[in-house]
Amino acid sequence: MSKGDEMAWRAFYDAYFDRLWRYLLVVAAGDEDVAREALQATLLRVTRHIKIFQREDVFWSWLAVLARSAFSDEARRRRRYFSFLERFTHHTSVEVSRQNEDHADERLRTLLEREVAALSADEQELVGQKYLARRSVREIAGELQTTEKAVESKLSRIRRKLKDAVLAELNHEPRT
Repeated sequence: MSKGDEMAWRAFYDAYFDRLWRYLLVVAAGDEDVAREALQATLLRVTRHIKIFQREDVFWSWLAVLARSAFSDEARRRRRYFSFLERFTHHTSVEVSRQNEDHADERLRTLLEREVAALSADEQELVGQKYLARRSVREIAGELQTTEKAVESKLSRIRRKLKDAVLAELNHEPRT
């Protein structure tokens, strides 16, 4: 085999293939895919590193070491691959979630703007003063020559009105 003799390779294959397969199947705890990949890697290592052995038991020990090493490498490769897939799917799901949140925020903003536009001019002015201009209830009450309690009550009714209108619109949307 070390000189590239095909007949020697066939003799090796016939004598050791099944034995290596069974050995790797046990090492892989019955996982045929891992055992198959490790067997292929073992056979490649045999062709690359074959040397002359004086006894069959020493040769088998060498093959077993190659097989265990190939199995370990395959198991490590699979762990890295599945770890990568897990990180990739987690990253992708976070991105999709972020995009869905952005879409939901935009939809809510649009609905709110539309409902604020449907308010009366006085209500729009009051909402604008409180939430856009960020004025205090005390300042607004002083300007309108009314009590703070009256302004807070009116703002509370407007917020409830907006909330009900937005929720009604969202509840009528088809769910995906």
